Amino acid sequence: MARLGIHRDFLMEFAALEKHVQKRVFEVFEKFAAATHAGLHLEKLSHQRDARLRTIRITDFWRGVVLKPDQGDSYLLLKVLTHDKANKWAENHRASVNAASQGIEIRDDVALERATTELWAVTRQDGTRLFAETSYPDKVLRSLGIDADIVPIIRLIPDEAHLEALHRVLPEQQYDVLLGLASGMSPESVDREVVQVYAGVVQEVSGPADPLDAAMVHARGRIAMVSGTEELREILERPFDAWRVFLHPSQYRIAYQESYRGPARVIGGPGTGKTVVALHRALHLARRLPLDAPDGSILLTTYTRALAAELERCLGLLIADDRLRAKITVINVDALAHDIARVRHGVAPVKVVTDQKEIKARWARIARRMNLDFADVFLDQEWRHVVLAQDLRTPEAYLKAPRHGRGTALPPIRRLQAWRAFEAFEEQLHRAGERTFLQVCAEATRRLTEQGVPPFRHVLVDEAQDLHPVQWRFLRALVPEGHDDLFVAGDDHQRIYGNKQSLRSLGISVAGRSHRLRINYRTTHEILDWSSSLLTGDPVDATDDDSSLAGYRSTLHGRRPTLASHASRVEEIAAAVARITEWTASGVALEDIAVAVRFIQLGRDVATALERAGLPAHVLGDAVSGPGVRIATMHRMKGLEFRCVAVLGVSEGIVPMRAAITAVDVDPQQHREDIATELSLLFVACTRAREDVLVSSHGAPSPFLVPVAGDGNTAGP
Repeated sequence: MARLGIHRDFLMEFAALEKHVQKRVFEVFEKFAAATHAGLHLEKLSHQRDARLRTIRITDFWRGVVLKPDQGDSYLLLKVLTHDKANKWAENHRASVNAASQGIEIRDDVALERATTELWAVTRQDGTRLFAETSYPDKVLRSLGIDADIVPIIRLIPDEAHLEALHRVLPEQQYDVLLGLASGMSPESVDREVVQVYAGVVQEVSGPADPLDAAMVHARGRIAMVSGTEELREILERPFDAWRVFLHPSQYRIAYQESYRGPARVIGGPGTGKTVVALHRALHLARRLPLDAPDGSILLTTYTRALAAELERCLGLLIADDRLRAKITVINVDALAHDIARVRHGVAPVKVVTDQKEIKARWARIARRMNLDFADVFLDQEWRHVVLAQDLRTPEAYLKAPRHGRGTALPPIRRLQAWRAFEAFEEQLHRAGERTFLQVCAEATRRLTEQGVPPFRHVLVDEAQDLHPVQWRFLRALVPEGHDDLFVAGDDHQRIYGNKQSLRSLGISVAGRSHRLRINYRTTHEILDWSSSLLTGDPVDATDDDSSLAGYRSTLHGRRPTLASHASRVEEIAAAVARITEWTASGVALEDIAVAVRFIQLGRDVATALERAGLPAHVLGDAVSGPGVRIATMHRMKGLEFRCVAVLGVSEGIVPMRAAITAVDVDPQQHREDIATELSLLFVACTRAREDVLVSSHGAPSPFLVPVAGDGNTAGP
């Protein structure tokens, strides 16, 4: 039976094709999936480097590029391009099998030859070489999977900047090997951390008889194997979704580790695949459950309903087996705590207070009534970050408690005064039949402890950086300690709720079981570089074209973000509508465009303007949903991704939002943390985009934009 493989990069490009071309692609290649391809004409070219690369007619104007084996019945779909570009691509490229991993690799021979010429031109007089033969003999490089015909090219590379320039033309695994060596890893470490990661994947796959089929299977993380027409339809109808569930071998090793001896963690910057790893880990654990394990034995959770809904959707893309899917419960932490504390135990429901303005107003009234010299913000933060975080239940415990991260010292008499306010606040909530979500979570934890039988066998946590210590104690109580009890995914750079905590201090040790992902597969080099400058404070051009944040890098390239300044709110909205119109005209679907704002009212005004321009818009979180441009607050954008994103209202006084910043005289440490949280919020919003970002302001721009203000890609009134 014929087997069709689809290269990962093709899926990204397929989504940008016009709908009628996409339809024809499916009609042509469904014949492969249905094993009726024998009648299709695969055309050979006159001047090509690899005779196995053929083109196939899609329309009069478009052609596909397919790798056809010398033997066997497997095929690999690589590209769909306009006629001349398809022919040129097929002429210039060549397929080979990596000597170390046995996985298929595609290389651009013409680009490599051109790079060789350019490297000779920049040869340094001092003879400096990044991969000198004295340090890296041919035998060592070959053992790491570097091809004999690529070794002479890399001998010419003078520095890491030139290596980075080659990452689009070198085969992916070979580039990863060279990057590891360039970063200071020993050949032995590279073999263990890179080569054996790929090789380890190979060992888990039983090799098919068809050579190309085997090479495609071994290229896990870059090629999807299609076994039928329906599977092909699902992939092509949602190419970005299909692309999202690919695993790079380094991710595969983490997700499909047979077992961890305790809690495990994966960390990484935006777009590095932490969520995808968590999803695959859930699948792996579901497969390993005993046959008699009840449904819902595995919990996949995060901190908001919106993110939980996205996890649910992605899990549906990954797991087609309803039996396995039923083993995994997806729900956000607060909703589960409310369920356990109220529903499962038959306790009368309480009203959960979520309005932060109302909460602060209550603190202010208590302070006035008790004649206490404390700001409402200080009392609220002290209660959440010290009292609830450490589960302090008596004034004596509070007097002895450390207050790490709190910038204002409190002598004993002041602590006792504050405790009176805490008691009054909790009593007021109790009398009204109200609780905060953190209180509900704490109560659920106590009930679980009393019950003594944790409800889950495994718990997986996504976006873990924003969880409060109260929520962590709840999660710890949900699963018995042991192998594969907790799997945690997060990124401190994307913390937007100011909840700092040490997992070890909460009884969750990941020592020896913590993994870092450094390759961004979603966001382009240009977007990651630009957004990282917001956090580091360094101008964009000061990064010397290095798209890393603490070692992170992107595999994609594209348009640099645009920074625009406008005199008024009306002008800013009009310019945003014009830019969104350009995106749609270039073929970007409305649902792949998002608008991020700090205040939702600005988002609603943008939605109105878009509707007037004939572009449907949908504000995330509204009761009525539908097609159109997605509009959301920066907080709600967390965990989502789009092709194009407009971040609006990045103006002074709005970002950072004045009301979200603790005054310096109230708590200088909290003031600094609040600024960092607001900055992370902007970073999160910008890195939701895969291809293009517009960041704009009206009036005076936000001070956060200073590092990127002179990057050469700005627009104004």
